[in-house]
Amino acid sequence: MYEALAETLDAVGDEKQRMFLAKLALLLARDVGDVGLVRQRIEDAAKHLEA
Repeated sequence: MYEALAETLDAVGDEKQRMFLAKLALLLARDVGDVGLVRQRIEDAAKHLEA
């Protein structure tokens, strides 16, 4: 899974990575179907971000 994601990020290029990740996040959130869980994961992902 991680390798496929890394390879795809490389393939789409720097200028399209943000759009790809946003689209992927929305598609996966739809697949999960649990609004509470998706909200929790959004909060989890936002924690401890460092530049």
